[in-house]
Amino acid sequence: MTRDLIAVLFGDPFAVMNTIGLVAFALVGSSKAIRERFDLFGIAVVGLAMAFAGGMTRDIFVARVPLALQSPLEIALGLLGVGLAIALSIVLKSPDEHPITLVSDAIGLAAFATTGAIVATETGVSAFGVVAIATINAAGGGAVADILLDRSPFILLEDFYASCAVLGGSAYWLAETVGATEGTAAAACAAVTLATRLVAVSYDWRLPTAQKLGSLRN
Repeated sequence: MTRDLIAVLFGDPFAVMNTIGLVAFALVGSSKAIRERFDLFGIAVVGLAMAFAGGMTRDIFVARVPLALQSPLEIALGLLGVGLAIALSIVLKSPDEHPITLVSDAIGLAAFATTGAIVATETGVSAFGVVAIATINAAGGGAVADILLDRSPFILLEDFYASCAVLGGSAYWLAETVGATEGTAAAACAAVTLATRLVAVSYDWRLPTAQKLGSLRN
């Protein structure tokens, strides 16, 4: 745990992004559970599921033991996010709709798209693999949280969400391809993902459904 904390403090790109993502997504997932009136245990389960599910899936794809099962710091960071969500629910009327939570969601998406891209690149997968693992790492936790909340994963509906991670993962691969350092590629991935998500929220961007495309003919 001490070694992991030192890595964060001294700026390892993966450790920094992973720390940000865990806290942010645990906060967002817990806020969703609070809105549905889950008890404290349920809040923790949904929050931790959103924080860890994407990363665990990523690690399974690259054939390694999930970090959540190796480092106590990972669990501590997730629980920190859960605690922050509970604290916000005491102060705010609708914490899941507050700008703090919306921005945290965008930050978590950007951070986990970046960690996914870093791990995928280190594993030596193809360009498609980098983008796919970045997207799964970023959006997988939210999908699992939605299933626990008994609703269809919103990343499969109209929201412009997972697409932001696709763009971020692509930016990481492109930066690596042109010879950028890992830190520069990570910054590019995080910036693209975060910027597109915040713009999507601000302007209500949505991907069209098949029905909407069909209506264009009428």
